[in-house]
Amino acid sequence: MKVLVINPGATSTKIAVFDEDKQVFKKGIDHSAQELDRFERVIDQADYRRQAIMDAVAESGYRLSDFDAVCGRGGLYRPIPSGTYAVSDAVMRDVEQAPYGEHPSNLGAYLARKIGDMVGIPAFFVDPVCVDEMTEVAHYTGFAEMRRLCQFHALNQKAVGRKAAAMLGKKYEEANLVVCHLGGGVSVAAHQNGRVVDVFNVKDEGAMGLDRGGALPVNALINYCFSGKTRDEVKKILGRQSGMYSYVGTTDFREICAKVVEKDPKFVQAYEALVYQLAKDIGAMAAVLHFNVDAIVYTAGMAYEEFFCDDISRYVSKIAPIIRLPGEEEMRSLAEGALRVLHGEQEAAVY
Repeated sequence: MKVLVINPGATSTKIAVFDEDKQVFKKGIDHSAQELDRFERVIDQADYRRQAIMDAVAESGYRLSDFDAVCGRGGLYRPIPSGTYAVSDAVMRDVEQAPYGEHPSNLGAYLARKIGDMVGIPAFFVDPVCVDEMTEVAHYTGFAEMRRLCQFHALNQKAVGRKAAAMLGKKYEEANLVVCHLGGGVSVAAHQNGRVVDVFNVKDEGAMGLDRGGALPVNALINYCFSGKTRDEVKKILGRQSGMYSYVGTTDFREICAKVVEKDPKFVQAYEALVYQLAKDIGAMAAVLHFNVDAIVYTAGMAYEEFFCDDISRYVSKIAPIIRLPGEEEMRSLAEGALRVLHGEQEAAVY
C-alpha cells in the first residue's frame, strides 16, 4: 500500500511517499517569507500549500489515485491520547477556527483531508503535539486557576520510544524510558509502559531550547510583562528570541558547538547551562518513574553532537543506560501510523 505523507513547517512543507515501509519519494517544498507574509492566518495558507503539494506530486510522476491514504502531521488540537486518527469534520473545524492556537503543523491533517477527498481515499493524522497521556496529578500546578498543559514532540518521542524499546528487547508497552527530544525546541518526557505520563511542556517549562526560554522566574517574568512591552512582543521574544539565542545570538547548534570547542567563554557558559538544565529535567522525569528507568534516550538534531550528549550523560548516566538516536522519525512515523490502520492492526481513533 502507498501512503502520501505531509508535514507542514514554518517555512517549508515536507512530503514523502511510502510503499509499505519503504520511502520511495521525498521532497521539501520551501516557502519564502514574502510568500507567507501575504496570509494573515495559518489557515489562509491552505490552498497555497495544497497547490504546491499537488504540483510536487505531479512532477514526481505520481497521481493521487496511486495512493491508498494520505497522512498529515497533527498540530494544536484539543488534548487527545496517542494514536492514529481519522481526519473528521471536527478536526477540520478546529483547524479553521484554531481555538487551541495557530501553528503551521495544524495544516497537516487539514491538507490530508482536502487531498484525500479529491480521490476518495482516507486521511489520517498521528500523535500530534497535543497528545496528553499525563496522570491527573501531573496536571496540577501551584495555583488552582492554572492547569499544566501537555504539548511536546509526541510524534518523534513515540517513534523513538518504540525503537529504543526494541533495542532493549522489549515492547514499547513494557518499557520505562526518559526520552529527550533535542531539537530547536526541547522536550523531556517520562514514558511508562507505552504512555507519556509526564513531560516538560515545550512552550512553558523545563530547560531552555535554542530560541525558547523554558521555565522562567515568576516574579522576573511578571516584571518583564509590565515593562512597557505589548503582549505580542513578550510572546515573540520569549517564544522565538530567548533560550540560547538570547545568550549567544544564534540558534545554529553547530556554530554553538564549534565556539565551545574553541573555548569562547560566552558560548561555553551558555552551553554548560543548557547541559545542566537538561540533566535536571532528566532527573525529574526519572523520579516520576520511581527511578525504574530502562534507558535514557537522546534524539533529534542536537543529538548528532556526541560530545553534547556525553556532557549530559556525565550528570545522569548512573540512572540508566544511554541510547543515542539522532535525527527525527516524523515522516516514517506518520506513514507507519496510517499503515497500521490500513492493514487492520488497529482502528482509527475518533477525534
